Amino acid sequence: MKNGGIGVGSASIVLVFAVLCLTVFSLISLVVAGNNKALVDAEANLVMSYYEADALAEYIVAEIVDSDVIPDNVRGIEIISDFDFETGMNTANFICPVSDLKELFVCLAINGNSCDVLCWRMLDIGQWEIDERLHVWQGSGDFDIGDPMDVWLGLDNLME
Repeated sequence: MKNGGIGVGSASIVLVFAVLCLTVFSLISLVVAGNNKALVDAEANLVMSYYEADALAEYIVAEIVDSDVIPDNVRGIEIISDFDFETGMNTANFICPVSDLKELFVCLAINGNSCDVLCWRMLDIGQWEIDERLHVWQGSGDFDIGDPMDVWLGLDNLME
């Protein structure tokens, strides 16, 4: 004699599959959250380091403006000064370290007791390496694409 009703086996299989899917999705979410936290922490450290270098650069600029002669060194940062004969202005350049891979470059034009900022830029100083693992087709020399102006002439003919 057969029992009527839903079999317990099929319901158990669906329940196990649902639990496995939820477990996989939760693990993926956990990994993505960990990666996002690492990126946010790295960006926060970079921003903090930048503002520390920016504050040091502001201090150095104040020292340069307050002094009669451009100093060679302020707080361990070397200042390179030069006189531009074309413009008749003194310039001062210095670099504040931000991180192992970045630095803040500042260039000033000194006019007596004031200065104009010519450059205030964060630069990458890390070694750049070419990634040649991906083989990209560079094209062959026998393929002629023609004159680019032909495209514009063709568009003009369509508009008429």
